[in-house]
Amino acid sequence: MTESMTESTKSSSSALIRLVAVFKLLKAAALIATGIGIFRLIHTDMSTQLDHWVLHLGLDPGGRYVSRAIQKATSLPPNKVRDLGLVSFLYAALFLTEGIGLWLEKRWAEWFTVIITSSLVPVEIYEIFHRPTAIKIAVLALNIAIVAYLLYRIFHESRPQRR
Repeated sequence: MTESMTESTKSSSSALIRLVAVFKLLKAAALIATGIGIFRLIHTDMSTQLDHWVLHLGLDPGGRYVSRAIQKATSLPPNKVRDLGLVSFLYAALFLTEGIGLWLEKRWAEWFTVIITSSLVPVEIYEIFHRPTAIKIAVLALNIAIVAYLLYRIFHESRPQRR
């Protein structure tokens, strides 16, 4: 009976770690798409392209926040736009590393995810403090839950030494 419960616990633990991996991989995919989009903006009329994307997404281009975002984006010099694209790819690489390592259930990936995710929590809190939104609060809560779960898993679940 205990062995059956242990197998069930391992199975649900694997499912949960894979869910975290999928979350990290989805974030990586979003950042790759963002980076590609940013690099496409460098060699086009940024204002026209952004207006097109806003309409395609069903947003109001005349809305206060959307028009302010377009105005800020179009005032960026090309080298800053390029830097944003590079940063997007850098974060995507981090999330890909986390996601793949977690999917493979590697101990180093658990530690890596704890370190990276924890290091971003102060930035998320700062952002919430200055511009709170429900999405930012939900992401912060999710990231804290991921760190807590991984720390629990690292310190309380026994695993073979060769991982």
